[in-house]
Amino acid sequence: MTTPASPKTQLTPKAMAETHSAAFELTRPWSAHEFSDLIESPTCFVVGDAQCFALSRIIADEAELLTIATHPDHQRQGHAKAVMDSLHSQLQTRGAVQIFLEVAAPNLGALALYESLGYLHVGRRTAYYTPTSGGEALDAIVMQRKLPI
Repeated sequence: MTTPASPKTQLTPKAMAETHSAAFELTRPWSAHEFSDLIESPTCFVVGDAQCFALSRIIADEAELLTIATHPDHQRQGHAKAVMDSLHSQLQTRGAVQIFLEVAAPNLGALALYESLGYLHVGRRTAYYTPTSGGEALDAIVMQRKLPI
């Protein structure tokens, strides 16, 4: 289920894939087909618009941030923080008491955002992500936050 978006920033699987592809330089971006499959699931939902969105899954009282992407033209303007704040609020409404995520270890901007939102490092997945440029696989940092904080 998606939250309403204005017509000029309509959030479709194609728009999500385009934003994801533009935003993801370290790891493989997701396809429109992958987004379509995920948003069809009753456990998944999207917050945001085509400029910045977050895709999450909630099962019982535990949530997972599957991905978040901000188009490069709109980065460093507070969109990701606003989307995450909205996501946290909706997760609480849906009964989640905690949220987990994985982030590529070299993605210092994302790590800083998550830490500023109260996420804690709780683990590391070695060689978790396939880099877009080839080379060695990237580690993922596993992070967790209680809801509400």
